Amino acid sequence: MEDRKEHWEKVFATKAETEVSWFQIYPKTSVEFLELFKLPLDANIIDVGGGDSYFVDALLEKGYKNIYILDISANAIERAKKRLGSNATKVNWIVSDITDFEPTVKFDFWHDRAAFHFLTSEDKVYKYVSIAENSINPNGYLILGTFSEQGPTKCSGLEIKQYNETSMSVCFEVKFERIKCITEDHTTPFNTIQNFLFCSFKKR
Repeated sequence: MEDRKEHWEKVFATKAETEVSWFQIYPKTSVEFLELFKLPLDANIIDVGGGDSYFVDALLEKGYKNIYILDISANAIERAKKRLGSNATKVNWIVSDITDFEPTVKFDFWHDRAAFHFLTSEDKVYKYVSIAENSINPNGYLILGTFSEQGPTKCSGLEIKQYNETSMSVCFEVKFERIKCITEDHTTPFNTIQNFLFCSFKKR
């Protein structure tokens, strides 16, 4: 079986952005969470599994200066760089599996839409939580979007782990306080509906 990195390199090498289910031209929910916390423009912001998502465009447009985009796929990041043109130099790009990530800075805002739910084993989930706990500043924010229990059980041919408010909160309860959770129906480019759960947390 191919490994996760191979899988994602192939996806981003062979499919156009509108041929993947998670595509959205404007990440409305993510931006609303960002605006809720009124972060200073020099805040350290990371988008985990950010790939070629348009969240980075929104961050640049708002004037944020310390943006980090992490993705397991170099192809995804190359696509985002190409789209952004000269603006790509304003972003710190990281090609890494999140469970191998060793950050060099602490983050004020950690955003993840649809990467966490691909971690289906307990040890990978634990590793992710541990990295987030160590990488987010006290009073920093964590925003997680995963498929809800009403959402799909697979994505891009891979098994995922569904979450509800309780199961997600339990993962992060040691170091984080939950702020609020919402569910959202995402309409894919193929006109199917995927139900997402988004939860926000504050580091104690």
